[in-house]
Amino acid sequence: MTDVAAKDSLTVTDNRTGQQYDIAINDNTIAATDLGQIRLTDDEPGLATYDPGFVNTASCRSAVTFIDGDKGILEYRGYPIEQLAEKSNFLEVAYLLVHGALPSKEEYDAWVHEITYHTFVHENVKGFMHGFRYDAHPMGMLMASVGALSTFYPDARNISDADNRHMQIVRMIAKMPTLGAWSFRHAQGKPFVYPDNDLGYTANFLSMLFKMSEQKFEADPRLVKALDVLFILHADHEQNCSTNAVRSVGSSQVDPYSAVAAGVGALYGPLHGGANEAVLRMLKRIGSKENIPAFIEGVKDGNERLMGFGHRVYKNFDPRATIIKKACDDVFEVTGVNPLLEIAKELEKIALEDEYFVKRKLYPNVDFYSGLIYEAFQFPPEMFTVLFAIGRTPGWLAQWAELVQDKDQKIARPKQIYTGDRELTFTAASERWK
Repeated sequence: MTDVAAKDSLTVTDNRTGQQYDIAINDNTIAATDLGQIRLTDDEPGLATYDPGFVNTASCRSAVTFIDGDKGILEYRGYPIEQLAEKSNFLEVAYLLVHGALPSKEEYDAWVHEITYHTFVHENVKGFMHGFRYDAHPMGMLMASVGALSTFYPDARNISDADNRHMQIVRMIAKMPTLGAWSFRHAQGKPFVYPDNDLGYTANFLSMLFKMSEQKFEADPRLVKALDVLFILHADHEQNCSTNAVRSVGSSQVDPYSAVAAGVGALYGPLHGGANEAVLRMLKRIGSKENIPAFIEGVKDGNERLMGFGHRVYKNFDPRATIIKKACDDVFEVTGVNPLLEIAKELEKIALEDEYFVKRKLYPNVDFYSGLIYEAFQFPPEMFTVLFAIGRTPGWLAQWAELVQDKDQKIARPKQIYTGDRELTFTAASERWK
């Protein structure tokens, strides 16, 4: 208890006891442990917060990504996503996220060379992936194979060594497209394609996906650029479910492959990585522009769900959605226009003008158009999340590296509110089963 509260503090009165407590405010937050001093008696536990889903709880300090959901702002290391998508490329953005600054020409060339050199995986990985069922989900294969990489690089457990961390980060960014492409090929019953190190990062990925009997596969540059932009848009997004999973598992000081495998598992879930697939299903169910008014009424009545609109963080336009919408034009110029695009545009137009959706701040998010682009590439829906994971890998690793070097971090161990029985008397089976 304090007599005079400091300016940057919160004065709390416990109405159960009448006592006042002065709790410091730093960066617009209070330390949850400071609430522990508020208690009825010395032998009882102190006050704690109850926050399912971490709706209003900060778990770390981070300098990787900044989001202002009310203003529709997304920045990587201080750089607006719009500028990065227009002027940069995925590997440069990956360098920025991991190292905290844009590379010089020499740094960039060395970074690209390192990643290109490490795109190949051990031959045993091929046998490992052949062991999956013919109908295995590519995301499940990716999650398992990422985790398996930890057995190929046991030195990855030495996370306190900066050079070692760098090596694992390079390996993982380099090998994710290979693992993702091989998951795709396995699901289609096609032979695996080895990396072509004459190609850039994204062009090489497309080659491993789609190359057949031709001597060399060269994708249309417009498709390469569009997919590169999509990777940039997905590269990091603050403390989302999968990033929180990477940090939570990483807090046990496990190797980064195991931590990232946890992130892939979190992304596998339909509430996180599967939203763009849900948008496609919605558009196909609507079927034509003429059916949109009835669908909109169904949403208002609670009988339909408007997928691809609204976001847990953004209460304004998702800045990534605007960029993806522009990328659609380049992709459809090559592949032909997806007939679902007209339905999507009309649905967006109506939703942005209708007071019901405007009042609820339901704006298009990144998933609204990304599924249309992926389908234009002829990716099956089960591959959408794999693409997301490849793009998100540099962000996961930047967050993991930040966690490892953060002296404030401890092993994740949230509190709980126990709701079960107490102090029951055990009766032996011989007595219970009479």
